[in-house]
Amino acid sequence: MTERSGRTAVRRWLVGLVAITAVACAGGGPTASAGDGSEAAATATVAVADSDRGSILVDAEGQTLYVFSNDTGSESTCYDDCATNWPALAADGEPTAGDGVDAELLATTERTDDTTQVTYNGHLLYYFAGDEAPGDTNGQNVGDVWFVVSPEGEALTAAPKTDGDRDY
Repeated sequence: MTERSGRTAVRRWLVGLVAITAVACAGGGPTASAGDGSEAAATATVAVADSDRGSILVDAEGQTLYVFSNDTGSESTCYDDCATNWPALAADGEPTAGDGVDAELLATTERTDDTTQVTYNGHLLYYFAGDEAPGDTNGQNVGDVWFVVSPEGEALTAAPKTDGDRDY
C-alpha cells in the first residue's frame, strides 16, 4: 500500500466514523424512544398549552402529557405493554419549567427500569402513543384511568373521552 492510498483509507475511515457518530448523536431528543417503554430526554421541559380540554401540560414539542390513576404516589405501575402505549416522560437531570408551569411542582423519581421519570405535583407524567401531533388528546380518559393534567397538577377527570370506550 502506498503512502497516498494509506492516507486515503484513513480519511475514509475517519469520515465514516464521523458520519456514524453524527447519526448516533442526532437520533432523538425529548421524544426518542429509549427502547424500554420510556421516553428519553437530556432535559425534559414541561409547559402549559391550550387545548379542547382547557389548559393542560405538554412537553417542549407540544405533545400532551397524562397521569395514570393506578400509580401509587411517585411509584409507577406502568411497565412492559403498558409502557409501550404510555411511555414515561423521562429526563437526565432536573426537568425545566416552561411557560405556565410552577417549577416548585416539578420533580423526578427513579423507575424500576433504571430510568428517571418526571413528576408534577407528585403525579408521574406519561405520553400516549396514540397522540400523533402536538395538541392531540387521544389518551384522555382511556380505560377511565388516563387523564390530561391541569397547570395546577390535577388530573382533569371531568374531561370527556376522546373516542368511545377505548381501553389500552
